[in-house]
Amino acid sequence: MTTPNVPLAGVIGAPIAHSKSPQLHGHWLRQLGLRGHYIPMHVQPEDLGEVLRTLPKMGFRGINVTIPHKERVMELADLITDRATLIGAANTIIFRSDGKIHADNTDGYGFIQNLRQQAPDWNPKAGPAVVLGAGGAARAVVAALIEAGVQDIIVTNRTRIRAEQLHDEFGKRVRVADWIQAGNLLEQATTVVNTTSLGMQGKPEMRVPLDGLRRGTVVSDLVYVPLETRLLRTAAERGCICVDGLGMLLHQAVPAFERFFGMRPTVDDSTRAAILR
Repeated sequence: MTTPNVPLAGVIGAPIAHSKSPQLHGHWLRQLGLRGHYIPMHVQPEDLGEVLRTLPKMGFRGINVTIPHKERVMELADLITDRATLIGAANTIIFRSDGKIHADNTDGYGFIQNLRQQAPDWNPKAGPAVVLGAGGAARAVVAALIEAGVQDIIVTNRTRIRAEQLHDEFGKRVRVADWIQAGNLLEQATTVVNTTSLGMQGKPEMRVPLDGLRRGTVVSDLVYVPLETRLLRTAAERGCICVDGLGMLLHQAVPAFERFFGMRPTVDDSTRAAILR
C-alpha cells in the first residue's frame, strides 16, 4: 500500500521574503483541512530555467510567479493561455502530468472578482474607466475591463509612449491622455483604477488632483500597503465607492490554489483577517 505524495506548491521571485502568498495559501490549507505545503523560493533570473525543470521532479504541482520572472517564464513555458499572452506575463505555472509547463495569468480575474465583491453594483457599461499607469498591472486591468464590457478606457501614464502601446495592442476601446490631464479625467470617469506604485509605502505619494472625483464613482487602488491610500481616503471623503488592493491579491490566488491542491477556496472576512494579522 503506497501513501500519496503530499502536494507541493510555492512562489518564486527575487526578492521573495515580502510575499504574502505563503500566508494566504497556508490559511486556506488549514481552513479546508488539506494536506500540502506552499513554499517561498528566492530564485535568481539566471537560475530560472533550471528551477522550472527541477521543481516537477521534486513533486511540485505548480508555482506562482512574481517579479522579476513574470515575463521570462513565458519564454520557457510549453503552453500559454490566451489571457497570459494578451497581458504579456504569467503569474501562475502548472506542471502538467505529461511534462509540459503551462503558463497562465490570473491578475485580471483577481481584479474583476475583487471589484465585484467590494462594489457589487458596479456597472461596466455605466461610463468611461480611467486607468492610471501603463505597466504590467495596467495591462491585466485593461484586458479585464474590456472582457467585462467596459466600452471606453482612458489610460494615462507618466511616460506617454507606454500608454500608447496599450492603445496599439488593445484597440479602439483604449484612449490615451497626457499625465498632466489625469486630474481632469476623473470628472468624466465612472471607474478609476490606480495601477501605479504611487502611494505605496516607501514610494512617492500620488500628486494627481482628486477634486474631480464624483459621488458614486468606483475607485480602485491596486496598492495594499497601506490598505487605505491617499487616493482611497480622499475618494471615501467625496462619496465614492472604494475598492482596496488587498482583495485583488486574494482573488487572483483562488484559481492557482484550486489547481495546486484540488479544492476551490473562498475569499471571505477570515481570509482578509489572516493576511492582515
